[in-house]
Amino acid sequence: MTKRKQYLLAALAIAMLFLSSKAAFAQERKVENRPYTDLRPFHFGVIVGTHFQDLELNNVGQIMLTDQDGREYQSVVSVDQDRWDPGFQIGVLGEARLGTHLAFRLAPVLYFGTRHLQFLNYSKPAEDGTPAEVRQTLKSVYIGAVTDIIFSAKRFNNHRPYIVAGLTPVLNLTSRDNDYIRLKKSDIFASVGIGCDFYLPFFKFRPELKFMYGLSNSLDKGHVSRIKDVNKLPYASATDKTRSKLFCLSFYFE
Repeated sequence: MTKRKQYLLAALAIAMLFLSSKAAFAQERKVENRPYTDLRPFHFGVIVGTHFQDLELNNVGQIMLTDQDGREYQSVVSVDQDRWDPGFQIGVLGEARLGTHLAFRLAPVLYFGTRHLQFLNYSKPAEDGTPAEVRQTLKSVYIGAVTDIIFSAKRFNNHRPYIVAGLTPVLNLTSRDNDYIRLKKSDIFASVGIGCDFYLPFFKFRPELKFMYGLSNSLDKGHVSRIKDVNKLPYASATDKTRSKLFCLSFYFE
């Protein structure tokens, strides 16, 4: 799936959430399920969902390296994550009521995913003249502490749309020393999203679409100095900055 198609799917999901919430307000009044659920000062729930993740990589271009014989040579390698890779997340949440329209959410969440990186070595072209290609599978398991502020519209019947924004500090639980590129153990994401509460007879169901963007350079720059195989240096040195991005579709059961 191309990036253009993935952006289109995300836009369609946003439009569907908006249209479903708009349609809810066009209905006639009905009997409300769980009418007092939003008056609770605090409640818990569970989260399951899927996401697409991408990695912005800043290519450094032409650099000079030293081979195992001590000779300097020129290296030109580019690296890119050439697609949005899917993953999934699970977690639990606690939500505190701050007012009629405001709430604060704290949610420990596990994000599982794999990124596929493509390296093109222009210094060592293949026989047909194209750059030599090397790939890396960069697995990631993040544990994050989602902290969100939720602003909800007035409830109508059994629907209530909302917008959400917050910060999510994360710890990266997976990293391998033999990778070309290695990410830091910690990062922090800013996020913004929309969702809609659906009040069912026995629980509240909440689909939510959120975009998360890494605020810090997540590249482990010290990893290059720890690489023992000099043949990996052109690829490990190809970038000096990375930022993570996620499109998350989550389902809350509260």
